[in-house]
Amino acid sequence: MKLGKVVGSVVATRKHELLVGYKLLIVRQLKPGPDGSLIPAPGSSEFTVAVDLAGAGVGEIVLFTTGSPARNSASDSSESPVDEAIVGIVDSTDVNGNEVC
Repeated sequence: MKLGKVVGSVVATRKHELLVGYKLLIVRQLKPGPDGSLIPAPGSSEFTVAVDLAGAGVGEIVLFTTGSPARNSASDSSESPVDEAIVGIVDSTDVNGNEVC
């Protein structure tokens, strides 16, 4: 699992039938900073679109998973196009003894 912050949403009126009914959110991956705070993770995959399985909203810190665990969480079908899924909303985090959020 990874930590991320929901920074936006995606509206797709035409999409794969197994995605119908799911909210799609843009998530920016986070990592612990030098001072223990959560900062954006560098790299080309820092933003991703994830299926929301937890009822998250913009601005929330979330747990998300990728690959087969995301696909299995979102659907019983191996044909599911899901590659990232939000599986939890974070209440608080503790990094090196510092409560971050």
